[in-house]
Amino acid sequence: MTQKTILITGCSSGIGYDAALGFRAQGWRVFASCRQQADCDRLIDMGFDSPLIDYADSDTIQSGLAQTLAATGGTLDVLYNNGAYACPGAVEDLPRGALREIFEVNVFGYQELTNLVIPVMRAQGHGRIINCSSVLGLVGLKWRGAYVATKFALEGLTDVLRVEMGDTDIKIILIEPGPITSDIRKNAIPHFERWIDWKNSARAAEYEQLRDRLYTDSGPDTFELPAEAVTKKLIHAATSKRPKARYYVTTPTYLMGVLRRILPTRLLDAVIARA
Repeated sequence: MTQKTILITGCSSGIGYDAALGFRAQGWRVFASCRQQADCDRLIDMGFDSPLIDYADSDTIQSGLAQTLAATGGTLDVLYNNGAYACPGAVEDLPRGALREIFEVNVFGYQELTNLVIPVMRAQGHGRIINCSSVLGLVGLKWRGAYVATKFALEGLTDVLRVEMGDTDIKIILIEPGPITSDIRKNAIPHFERWIDWKNSARAAEYEQLRDRLYTDSGPDTFELPAEAVTKKLIHAATSKRPKARYYVTTPTYLMGVLRRILPTRLLDAVIARA
């Protein structure tokens, strides 16, 4: 029986790293990509194939996929688009450059890699493209406008692609985690410092609380789950004969998925404002 193959992006830590370990344990050949060569080298030392893929760099997207396909003989069973980052700040303080850069990674990079993989999956007659969204692709929380915008965009693109690919055997799936143990808070700090002029903001006093949360590791959030909770859903999405269109992970995701359907907008806003 031919070994199944999966390309996972953003494998340096967190969700991507755990997914790489989980699929390898299931007997898959895992291409665990990272955006920095040092992280790729670390994974290679662990026995993984680890192509360099940086969503902000089209050349690495093309070369990383080419490296993967060269190793598999031109086939790929599953693509898991996972890598992303956050840029905290009030929407009124987000400059155009900040939004442009985060969309390049969290949306445009996903789309470019997906568009390159689809012809491969068409030629082989099957495949699965799984995009990592978020509870913040369902509802928007304060201070997270840039990240929320990218996840809402990803949800829309994925929904339309799923409908368009309905006449093929290429399954299009969303994974929607809530709070998961990862480095996203720590990794957001450089983007906040680069783009948000909080001292001159009308909300400068409110930023003191945000900065405390951003710079202080206060332990797990309420309802936070380890990355293996995502891996469990991801494996089901990759192996089920009839995968779901969406896989919720964590209590907040289930809760918000229900509330956005049953509550009027004003009441939902009131609930979210307390989060």
